[in-house]
Amino acid sequence: QVQLVESGGGLVQAGGSLRLSCAASGRTFSTYDMSWFRQAPGKEREFVAGIRRSGGSTYYADSVKGRFTISRENGKDTVYLQMTSLKPEDTAVYYCAAHPVVRWIAQTNEYSSWGQGTQVTVSS
Repeated sequence: QVQLVESGGGLVQAGGSLRLSCAASGRTFSTYDMSWFRQAPGKEREFVAGIRRSGGSTYYADSVKGRFTISRENGKDTVYLQMTSLKPEDTAVYYCAAHPVVRWIAQTNEYSSWGQGTQVTVSS
């Protein structure tokens, strides 16, 4: 498994931006599909965005499409989530997830490695 550490969360006003980072260690990062999920209080963990090993394919939840961008730097073993036009409903703990080959990229049970999460709070 790969170890994942998220950073970059915080408090931001509605309409603002944040950039989350997820640093990986322990395995060859470039062989892992990576995704971001989030979990708000009292809700299930939900898919936000995913990116394939090569970075050639990206996927987004409808709720964030056009506002969030996932990217990766395999040379730095890091995946990013650039979040713009943030809304109060984006408030959640954001988790980074990894697995060598993911079939269904939006499914939480496809991933074998998870980070500890980083809190994002958007005030209205």
